Amino acid sequence: MRHALAAGALYALALSFVPIAPHAWAGPADYVSTPIVEEGEREIDFKAGTAKSRDGTRETQYSVGLGLGINSWWFTEVYAIWHKMPGESSTFDAWEWENKFQLTETGKYPVDVGFLFEIERPKDRSEGYEYRWGPLLQADITPTLQANLNLLFEKHVRSRVPGTAELGYQWQLKYRWSPFIEGGMQGFGDVGAWDRWEPKSQQTHVAGPAIFGRIKLGGHQSIRYNTAMLFGLTEGAPRHAIRVQAEYEF
Repeated sequence: MRHALAAGALYALALSFVPIAPHAWAGPADYVSTPIVEEGEREIDFKAGTAKSRDGTRETQYSVGLGLGINSWWFTEVYAIWHKMPGESSTFDAWEWENKFQLTETGKYPVDVGFLFEIERPKDRSEGYEYRWGPLLQADITPTLQANLNLLFEKHVRSRVPGTAELGYQWQLKYRWSPFIEGGMQGFGDVGAWDRWEPKSQQTHVAGPAIFGRIKLGGHQSIRYNTAMLFGLTEGAPRHAIRVQAEYEF
């Protein structure tokens, strides 16, 4: 595991010297990744989201993925993504390969730590390839309150427009009422180039209330869901967005 992660980190570092295309950080169907991996878990994952811009136009995105827990520390998943831009019809947008690595034993330390590495191949070949990577952090603040924070870098390679890696984040607070329904908050955003942040008015920051839950279907089958209503906190963010995720685990 250590060798694989080291290789991934070196590769990510190498990407920081390769030109990229400009990119908005979080799409309307983005979700908060967690560091926990369950060996042998299989899932079909559906994500969808829609965001209303400040000019009144709307952007929609959704994806379907198939994932597998390879072992106790590596979970991998492949997604097909569709996107609808304002004034256009919904079309297939990209393939994405997501890999999540759990670096610490669950609950052994105050903070559970993981690492995310994604590769996306857009349908538009002029956009090159998109990479996203960074640490995943999770902690129990109290027996009933869980917090997540992810700091993620993103960049395009082999694209037609030069640029640099961007820095984004995801955060989440979840209050455990019952396994069926839990309340909390979620937030997403980006600050622009990791070494040269954009003016605050151009950064995209959204946050809002969220609902989580898990429905057991018998045996090893269950449906895990979460949804959030997000509100733009800066001029560069959409006015509001709604996102939902449902995972069929078996």
